[in-house]
Amino acid sequence: MNAELQDKSLSLISRLESLLGRDHVLTDPVERSFYSTDIYKSGALPAAVVRPTNSADVAQIVQLAVESGVAVVPRGGGASYTDGYTPSEAGSISIDTSRMNQILEINERDMYVVVQVGVTWAALNEALAAKGLRTPFFGPFSGLAATVGGSLSQGSVTWGTGVFGVSGETTLGVEVVLGSGQIVRTGSWGAANSAPFFRSYGPDLTGLFMGDCGALGIKTAVALRLMKRNSHVMGLSFGFKDFPSLAAGMEAAAKLGLNLTNFGLDPALQQGQLGKADAATAMQSALAVWKTSRGPMDGLVNLAKMAFAGRGFLKGAVFSGHWIVDGIDDAACRAAVAKLRAALQPHGAEVPATVPTVANAMPFMPLYNVRSPRGERWVPIHGILPFSRVDAFRAEISRYYESHEADMKRLRIRYGAMFMTVATNAFLYEPVFYWEDGYNIAQERLLPAGYQETLPKFADNPEGRALVDKMKHGIADIFQRHGAIHLQIGKFYPYMRGRDPQTAELIRGLKQLIDPQRRLNPGALGL
Repeated sequence: MNAELQDKSLSLISRLESLLGRDHVLTDPVERSFYSTDIYKSGALPAAVVRPTNSADVAQIVQLAVESGVAVVPRGGGASYTDGYTPSEAGSISIDTSRMNQILEINERDMYVVVQVGVTWAALNEALAAKGLRTPFFGPFSGLAATVGGSLSQGSVTWGTGVFGVSGETTLGVEVVLGSGQIVRTGSWGAANSAPFFRSYGPDLTGLFMGDCGALGIKTAVALRLMKRNSHVMGLSFGFKDFPSLAAGMEAAAKLGLNLTNFGLDPALQQGQLGKADAATAMQSALAVWKTSRGPMDGLVNLAKMAFAGRGFLKGAVFSGHWIVDGIDDAACRAAVAKLRAALQPHGAEVPATVPTVANAMPFMPLYNVRSPRGERWVPIHGILPFSRVDAFRAEISRYYESHEADMKRLRIRYGAMFMTVATNAFLYEPVFYWEDGYNIAQERLLPAGYQETLPKFADNPEGRALVDKMKHGIADIFQRHGAIHLQIGKFYPYMRGRDPQTAELIRGLKQLIDPQRRLNPGALGL
């Protein structure tokens, strides 16, 4: 940093300390390193990390930074891995939203909730559950750390995705600070004498800020739609002999629009557990089928189908799929499970619903997955495809793995995949890499206390890390060739690459209008 920039930075920090207090302007190098590092890699070191408590604070931070020519980068819970909150410019200001953690209003009459962006999904879910309510989409698996603001900025899936889609689809409105420091509200929230109860009021300005990764504005508060929380939940699990069977089963189940959430696992992620079929497993499967059948006759028919499939099929079930349904009563859940079962039976064989039962009991798990159960580093990539393009993508990525097989083996790199259907019309394919390597500061802090000590330790593996990075970009290219779209775009996925010129011009024009100095998270969305 040259002398002039350094002087500007020191002056800006002094003004930020006057605004927030010294305790909430972090300049310690270790803290700055942590807040500029995601699960996968580090960005440029910021000049300071600021910790505001409200929208007025954020507006003033943006105004001060823009006046000084300094970039501002918002950070949510820190559980992402696509460079979304890692600064692209040294000397930026990182905005830690963790103190903006208040639930501002739960309106049971008009069925909306207003929260600050630093509220975690776990905290929101707990508060709403006490009132018998929930949001339609209610968080990713990482919801103990993941914040509402972060999920809406990045886009996320899991709880509610089977019916309601991705995180931003049931947002009613946002309060957001633009690059000028102005505060705007969207939907009915921005109308005179109104309340944040409706999204569709004229052009969808709320949608403009969904998935923008803070490149178009820094969200400070969010209004979400509410619904009654269903009291009954059931799980369903199937084993599949190969990927085509799993994909066909997941597609058939998705089109029914019945599941709260779903996910599929390949052999690397499920570690072959479904292949270990024995008499006890068969009995548990039969009991699960009987309990969730619509009546004795339906139960007998389903058991007969299961017996016909035979234990031999279960032994060959190297892929698994899991579904969770909810309903107003036991009968509603049984009916939904029965319809899903009928759709899945031509493709796989039912197994005990242990995985979805545990997932429903603990929807927001500690961030153990920052490392694998073997202690390896972990990073996923993903793409969302139409069902008709999944097979061709699978074929190309399989050839890509084969072309790198020798190097991956030499550098102790493993791969696997997780799958999910989104609403009734899309397939999420998430390749995952595991490799032996050391820790970065984000992984060390995000792992639950004491867990790191239970895992094997590995030396730094820069050559392995470089190959993983190369293959991540290679897989992103494959996704693009097959027309995939992405959540958590951050600064990794090629959002602007390949855009038709007119669309690219529109997006750049919006950026220029909303952030004329281009100081909001430079590099995000490829802008």
